[in-house]
Amino acid sequence: MNTRVTFFDSPLFLGFDHFEKTFDRLRKSGNEGYPPYNIEQIGDNGLRITLAVAGFSMDDLDVEIEHNQLTVRGKQSDEDDDRIFLHRGIAGRQFQRSFVLADGIEIKDAELNNGLLHINLIRLIPESTAQKIRIKSGSVSDNAPKAIDYKPDSTSDSRTKDT
Repeated sequence: MNTRVTFFDSPLFLGFDHFEKTFDRLRKSGNEGYPPYNIEQIGDNGLRITLAVAGFSMDDLDVEIEHNQLTVRGKQSDEDDDRIFLHRGIAGRQFQRSFVLADGIEIKDAELNNGLLHINLIRLIPESTAQKIRIKSGSVSDNAPKAIDYKPDSTSDSRTKDT
């Protein structure tokens, strides 16, 4: 029996299965895309995408989000065109990686540290505010002012009551 517990197993994440399926598809795609990346859960409402971008500076990287699609681009500058390589084993290539984000997922921040680009995401939980709903009657005659007829009976006269 293969039981897998994920970030999306909680009933609070109902409707986010397409987000999980997207990440599963990306994880299982097996393509040899560059750069390699990890997706990890951080706390209850956070995710982190980490891309291995060794050799790229902050000026070489671009992180954008448009219509729930996170795109990371890298292009190394060719300022050393006059160098003559006897062996070139370090690829100086450009890349583009895209990730589809579910509704309610926003980028918190991004950080480049030791050749790893960390993009922290947060799932915003809408605040539940209780709202009092006024119930109206559907009949037209209910809009008239209400009156209660009161006729005191002779046995319950409050003036003769003993306390």
